[in-house]
Amino acid sequence: MEVKIGIQNAARELVVETSDSADAIEKAVTEAVTSESVLALTDSKGRRVLVPSARLAYVEVGGGVAGQVGFRS
Repeated sequence: MEVKIGIQNAARELVVETSDSADAIEKAVTEAVTSESVLALTDSKGRRVLVPSARLAYVEVGGGVAGQVGFRS
């Protein structure tokens, strides 16, 4: 599952590829924002990504898009 996280005052978004379900990610974001704590996600390689909930601009949860190979006409 691909998760895009927008962070306030940052030019780029943070993209995390995780094996968690969309419901689990939504629950983690909701809990972090409600309790004003840190959003913690684990990516598919086992690394932890921590973002303070006060700095979250948006969180986009999607399936990810496979890259296209070859030329388009």
